Amino acid sequence: MKVKDERKFTIKLFLVLLYLILITILFVVSFSIYKNTNKTTPFREVTSTNEYAQIEISKMSDKFAYYKDKDIGIHYVTETEDTGIWHTYLIAIKESEISKYQDLIDYSYGKTNVAPERIIVKGYPVEINEELKEISIKHLNEFLPTYNEVQITNDNYNDYLTNCYLDTTISKENKVSFGLIITLSLLLIILVLLIYTIKENNRIVVGIDRKIEKHKRKIIRIKNKFKRKK
Repeated sequence: MKVKDERKFTIKLFLVLLYLILITILFVVSFSIYKNTNKTTPFREVTSTNEYAQIEISKMSDKFAYYKDKDIGIHYVTETEDTGIWHTYLIAIKESEISKYQDLIDYSYGKTNVAPERIIVKGYPVEINEELKEISIKHLNEFLPTYNEVQITNDNYNDYLTNCYLDTTISKENKVSFGLIITLSLLLIILVLLIYTIKENNRIVVGIDRKIEKHKRKIIRIKNKFKRKK
């Protein structure tokens, strides 16, 4: 009886360790899937309007277009990489929140020599229509540095400013992928099995123990049969 109890304990310990390993793996995989599904992409790396993106603003213009019905202003912004390379984009922000960016705007027009902290804005890309493109080309030279030698036209517009602006007024949508649902379901099942296995005299441990005992007896019978033949 003592040997059998020890075997059951060993089976239970093995199953618990196995479930804990599986839980750890599934948790890491689930978190990775969720993170990749809901990640924030640098605006310069965006390939789809469904991607939640961000821009780290180092300079910002006054609004050059305004949508009164939505209280949205369109601005030029500059994002500067650590290498010194800079990119110009268009963003849409609530006009009621303009005070948050005023220091950046003042610095961009030389009203102050003290560079303010950069501001990270997030939102979804929205395709620029022809009307907005025409307006932005018209006013762009007022914002670009004087040493910029590239003349922005309708033909090269997408190469330098992309075909989208970042709309910061669109709230983030938390997405759940099919892969995440599967891994979370498996995680729940393993958790239930773990809790059930820890309980005394559960069917899983008893069933495995019986199979081991059955195979053990079978091996003994084969050995005894082999001895008799000798």
